[in-house]
Amino acid sequence: MWFKNLYFFAFTRPFEWTEQDIEKLLSEHLFTPCASTEMSHFGWVNAMGKHSNNIVHTVNGNHLLCARKEEKILPAPVIKDMLEEKVNALENEHSRSATKKEKEQFKEDIIFELLPRAFSRVTDMHAYINAQHNIIVINSSSRSKAEDFLALLRKALGTLPVTSVSPEKAPDELMTDWLTDAQFGENFQLGTEAELHGLGDDGAIIRVKKQDLQSDEIKAHLDAEKFVVKLELEWDDAMSFILCDDFAIKRLKFFDVLHEQNDDIDKDDVLARLDADFALMAGELNRFIDDLLAEFGTKTTDYLEK
Repeated sequence: MWFKNLYFFAFTRPFEWTEQDIEKLLSEHLFTPCASTEMSHFGWVNAMGKHSNNIVHTVNGNHLLCARKEEKILPAPVIKDMLEEKVNALENEHSRSATKKEKEQFKEDIIFELLPRAFSRVTDMHAYINAQHNIIVINSSSRSKAEDFLALLRKALGTLPVTSVSPEKAPDELMTDWLTDAQFGENFQLGTEAELHGLGDDGAIIRVKKQDLQSDEIKAHLDAEKFVVKLELEWDDAMSFILCDDFAIKRLKFFDVLHEQNDDIDKDDVLARLDADFALMAGELNRFIDDLLAEFGTKTTDYLEK
């Protein structure tokens, strides 16, 4: 239940769907396993898995959702070998080279033949919506997969007016300023990991771990006009994370002091524990995102169309 990587987006119009609205609309796009000749399938499952029968689980205004994707795994080398066999057979039989169109048709036929025997990979992706904070937070390490989630939600709701958070000062500029001046909000502390890039496509790339980021060594890199693209930070003695230059949050780790707040809940009551963990996590993430964006002089409600 605890998110590990984040992409978050702001709504450009107020999110006005109720929990009941979302439940009804998403239930029309439920996940079903791939048919024998389908390459993939994407749909909604119960937010709390087997512990609940609801597509949406809402706590304190946070609507938790879960999308499931099944993908067939077809090894590229196998397809390549089978394609070469078919191409060679055609060329030997007709004494000519296979055309591009014939090769494409051979490949389609091979994939269609292999699909019923292919293994499947099934993954779940959680996200939550908070209308008051005007935000959707997706637990994903991949922007493309986060956007797939948004596309599936848009299909279910009919519309989804969201945008990337793009403050006036770019993340790489501000992170570089943080290391240069060591001045940022009181709730943030520097970690011990960073990645710096030199200017230009051929610029040097420096990755450091377990390093004092205010040391002379790091200062020398900054003086050489390198800029920060990834930076480890801690927030409010509650979590650590890597902030990336595309505003992704990677390797999010909640400290034990948070996990321990729900230790009094009976471990056998799985749903109650999941519910409490989600409420705690979402509340902290909402505060964290507000604080982070404040460092950039913006907030999610700034993206609402006037």
